[in-house]
Amino acid sequence: MFPLVEFPDLVQHYAPQFEGVFSAEAYVEFKRYISGLMVSENKTVDGINRLFVTENRNQSSLNRLLTESPFDLATLNKARLRLLASLPGTRMKAKGVLSLDDTLLKHYGHEFEQIANLFDHTSSSYVWAHNLVTLHYSDDETDYPVDFELWKPVDLVKLEQGLRAANVPLKTSKEALKESAPNKWRSYLIGVWQRRQKSNPDVCSLYASKLSIAQTLLQQWVTDYPDLKLPVTFDNWYTQPDFCRFLDQTLQLPYVGTLADTDKINLKSGQETLGEFAGRLKQEHLQALKSGGKPLFHPLTIGFKQEREQYYSYCNTHHLHNFGKQRLVINYQLADLADTPTFFVSNRLVWQAQGITRIRRHRWPVEVYHEEGKAEGLDQYQLRKFSAIQRHVALVAVVYSLLRAAQHDPVLHEQLQRQLKVELDGNPASWRRATQAQCLWSLGLFIGTGLAQGQSLETLMAPFIRTICRL
Repeated sequence: MFPLVEFPDLVQHYAPQFEGVFSAEAYVEFKRYISGLMVSENKTVDGINRLFVTENRNQSSLNRLLTESPFDLATLNKARLRLLASLPGTRMKAKGVLSLDDTLLKHYGHEFEQIANLFDHTSSSYVWAHNLVTLHYSDDETDYPVDFELWKPVDLVKLEQGLRAANVPLKTSKEALKESAPNKWRSYLIGVWQRRQKSNPDVCSLYASKLSIAQTLLQQWVTDYPDLKLPVTFDNWYTQPDFCRFLDQTLQLPYVGTLADTDKINLKSGQETLGEFAGRLKQEHLQALKSGGKPLFHPLTIGFKQEREQYYSYCNTHHLHNFGKQRLVINYQLADLADTPTFFVSNRLVWQAQGITRIRRHRWPVEVYHEEGKAEGLDQYQLRKFSAIQRHVALVAVVYSLLRAAQHDPVLHEQLQRQLKVELDGNPASWRRATQAQCLWSLGLFIGTGLAQGQSLETLMAPFIRTICRL
């Protein structure tokens, strides 16, 4: 990427909103770091530091922002959300949706604190990675992360000692697994923890699973936004009975979860899998269409991000195995029901298929954020310390949020459009490219001004050539 001669306009426009989070020195490094995340292809500390031509700073200054600066992550996150709340287009709205998801931040090698060998469903293999759990907000105008936390692998020694200190019995016959089958020993201890942590706070604090992290993020959101009762949506992995009960009974939030075709439904005629149930409904529906009877699946249309989508839906209240009474929606996308059905459940028994489907559709933006966030550097760190990695992830969230805010900021929109003479699209990737273009414009102005002041082209270009050769 080309060198930077000044901070991008987008950074200069929004950085003052974060000034109170940092010391004076760290504030400068904050602006340097988010500028580099926004425009550089090399998003390591070294790669970002090399971008700045006109002020020569040692890389250690930028590195200290992540490793030593005492700024508080919670304070940074609150400043980010305050900025988003200040613009009508990005503030949270009554029809907004919260979604939960996690993603692997993969790396080669395991020389990173708290990294683990985790299963990657996209490649069906184990990879070294950190796992990021994100609580995301979405409506038809915008979306962005609300809160997030990096999962830590279980500390088996701490867990065993803590369970024994809490007088939780451990089977003597299982202790041989420590040496003979460490993975089985790990599974056994976590299983004991899962069963006991529900009723024992001391046991609960010994380990934070992804579900525990999700509960903490949602509990904090309810504390920060007591007047908003937004629905929460999530995929099959998070749709677990205890988690759903936590949302319903403890937080009193509506939810839309996702079930698999192997999950069970309890009927008067007995228990069936959802796949079997949907197959039977499908045959009854197709037969009804042939005979002029009442169809079981009805067409519905939902709006999502200024688009219209159609589904063919069954909606009713049923008893689902381990979940109790739930509102069940079965959706097909094809009129002849020839595609694979999806299964959604909700604790709001009066909700209809259209509303449940619309809410569940808003789970997709969190996956988009994880992918676009990686384009902003989410998994492109070479930091070893876990606390530094946490700060890097938080600063990537700031960059993504600034790009989202810019879409709804008429002052900044007019400023960049007047300068670049291009139409700006409504997505973060477009604003990232516009910021890169604006930096190129600034570089051109810098060279043009130098030439107008009588400097030689050779003199002006020397530091840029040195920088580019180092990149």
